[in-house]
Amino acid sequence: MVAKKTSKVSKLLRSPRHSTFLLAYKAWLVRFLIMLAVVIVAAVVYLDITIRNQFEGGNWAIPAHVYTRPLDLYVGLTIAESSVLDELGELGYRFQIGATEPGTYENSGGSLTIHVREFQFWDELRLSGRVRIGFNPTKTKIVSVTSTSEKLDLFQLEGRLFGSVSSISHEDRELLTWDQIPEGLVTALIAIEDRNFFSHWGVSPIGILRAAIANIVQGRVVQGGSTLTQQLVKNYYLTAERTISRKVVELVMAVLLEMHYSKQELLVAYINEVYLGQAGNRAIHGFGLGSQFLFGRPLQELNGAELATLAGLVKGPSHYNPLKHPERALERRNIVLRVMQREGILNEVQTGQLQQLPLGTGRSVSIQRRSYPDFLDLVRNQLGNDFKDAALFDAGLRVYTTLNPRIQNVVETVISDRLSQIEKSRGIQAGSLEAAAIVLRADNGEVVALAGGRDRGFAGYNRALDAIRPVGSLLKPFVYLSALEQPSAYGLGSLIADKSITVSQKGSEDWIPQNYNGEEHGFVMLMDGLKHSYNLATVNLGMEVGLDTFGDLLKRFKYDHEGPLYPSALLGAVPMTVSEVADLYLTLANSGFKTPTKSVRSVLSDGGEPLGRYPLSIEQVAQPESIALIVYAMQQVVLDGTARAIGDRFGRAPGYAGKTGTSDGYRDSWYAGFSGDYLMVVWVGRDDNESTGLSGASGAAHIWSDTFANISTRPLTLTLLPDLTFIPVNPVTGMKIDASCLNAVTLPYIASYEPASQSGCAAGTSNRNINNTDGTQKKTNKRRGVDEWLKGIFK
Repeated sequence: MVAKKTSKVSKLLRSPRHSTFLLAYKAWLVRFLIMLAVVIVAAVVYLDITIRNQFEGGNWAIPAHVYTRPLDLYVGLTIAESSVLDELGELGYRFQIGATEPGTYENSGGSLTIHVREFQFWDELRLSGRVRIGFNPTKTKIVSVTSTSEKLDLFQLEGRLFGSVSSISHEDRELLTWDQIPEGLVTALIAIEDRNFFSHWGVSPIGILRAAIANIVQGRVVQGGSTLTQQLVKNYYLTAERTISRKVVELVMAVLLEMHYSKQELLVAYINEVYLGQAGNRAIHGFGLGSQFLFGRPLQELNGAELATLAGLVKGPSHYNPLKHPERALERRNIVLRVMQREGILNEVQTGQLQQLPLGTGRSVSIQRRSYPDFLDLVRNQLGNDFKDAALFDAGLRVYTTLNPRIQNVVETVISDRLSQIEKSRGIQAGSLEAAAIVLRADNGEVVALAGGRDRGFAGYNRALDAIRPVGSLLKPFVYLSALEQPSAYGLGSLIADKSITVSQKGSEDWIPQNYNGEEHGFVMLMDGLKHSYNLATVNLGMEVGLDTFGDLLKRFKYDHEGPLYPSALLGAVPMTVSEVADLYLTLANSGFKTPTKSVRSVLSDGGEPLGRYPLSIEQVAQPESIALIVYAMQQVVLDGTARAIGDRFGRAPGYAGKTGTSDGYRDSWYAGFSGDYLMVVWVGRDDNESTGLSGASGAAHIWSDTFANISTRPLTLTLLPDLTFIPVNPVTGMKIDASCLNAVTLPYIASYEPASQSGCAAGTSNRNINNTDGTQKKTNKRRGVDEWLKGIFK
């Protein structure tokens, strides 16, 4: 039977029909294989073109890197040696005897030797070199600045990279060239990640087999088989998807990369691309930026142990993060060092020495990682206004800002500490108060510090830029300035009515303002109305001067309020941000000259070409004499007015001027004040707009005072302009009296607009003399007569 079946099968196979089927099948198979080969070749060609275009195009999106201001050091500068050492510490400089290497310093014998790094400033490339700073015996003032060969008029300590600005990506990196990569990093990386890197063609079958055996033996994944080239492909070209097809593509692309590029080129690409961790919403890529983030120093300045820490981080940036898991990071670093010993890169003694070193990423480096996100918001706004092409933000720009890290750190610390103290002392729920502050240079409008909340380093709602709150009495100086700009009608000693007033408003109810304590004070000197922040005096004066005049002044000061200005605006029922208030007060602090506030000094392209400069721009919007009078009155606010606690703290010297502000229901506490060189505006309140129970004096003024107590500042002095003169005035009548009178108050006046004179010292002995001392008639215009004053006083 078997023989018969075999015979039948043989006949079938030899039949013409079956032969035709086999031929057709073979033809179809050949066509399929040819088509498959074409598809594979096309895919390989496509992958080849893709990797070459992207690799050679260097398509990394490099955010704009943002730097703090440089520290100017020159002969005669009053600055403590300790402050310069703090700055060096923030820049990652290390003490070294002799300061023989870049990034080191030595302080001894009353001098400080700094071996500065090479740094690209906005106007020049400074090369590495040694600079010696000499201090006076108390180490509080610089007496000499010299380089190795000459005396220097000015030396600038470079700014610190503290953040980045990008329009399309949260990735951040600092690109390195081969010459900038330490040999120790390369050897550590190859030893721990891909020991056969220089001998394989992108894929290592031996490495894959070795990893597979190790994983089988351990019963879990303990070793990877990917080469550095495969890791580069995965990081640079592909997604994190884990499929067989993606793995095949990865293998093909790795081989193609090896065919086209040298090992050196591949290593440079890998070192610039590898992911090393997260800083807020910034993804840290590349060892260049990773070194700055973890150690606060350039990669070239790291020792062997620190380079091993970076190399070990590749396996698991989150798991071995030395900031969060120092024990794991230390164990991983020592594994890298032992592998390097096994590979013959280190000997036993070197390995032991390096293993004894600390990680070097502890608290001393934390300051160097501060990113100041609130200030970055301000920088982002200015760049967005000045550079409309968003692509510029991903082209590796260098942005040099005005941020002073010393002052910024003080402001952040003071806000956190003082709010906690206020909450505790007043029984306010912990964490319920918020604050915002801005500090500017009074002479040029540079923003040196900005805090948008009490949480240091929190990138979120920026109250300094975005919170619009009623400013309360902060607008009162501008009401009084509107009057003082009419010197023929008003002076600091002019009497104004602090009495009830009803203001009719078309289309709404009459407005009846009241003083803070509900009391009235009759007629008071104009200066006292501001000093004590009398609401009734301010409204009476503002209505007499005119809302239009007040509104025009605000426009001159570049505040464009939306819609009509209502009488309640005289008492600050105008919502503003902290930064907008600072814009207004900056003109007061700068003698009536308006200059734009700015956070950026200069912008360079990645090639070092200047893209934007921000020279000083000044426009006079008020007469210096009028500004001098209102600033004098604001000094009295500090000395003997609503902010007298500040005057008490600083010795009751007229070194500061300012104004408190409180909104209805104690919802907002404000203080704006300035010294001879800095202006600061502070707001304290709650995000839910509930009452804080704080006035400007009991809340915001404390933060201002604490800040100025901890920064170096120049006292404010009244500039005695040629057209100003000091006149003794009777505070009851507002008239000029003899300087020998015990009740005389000496006030500045604009020359030719002095007050009328009275004989005698007391109000009751006035002779109604309205002539100048030379017998000429006084320019009285709208000034009240003595009869009216006396009637008002004794009514």
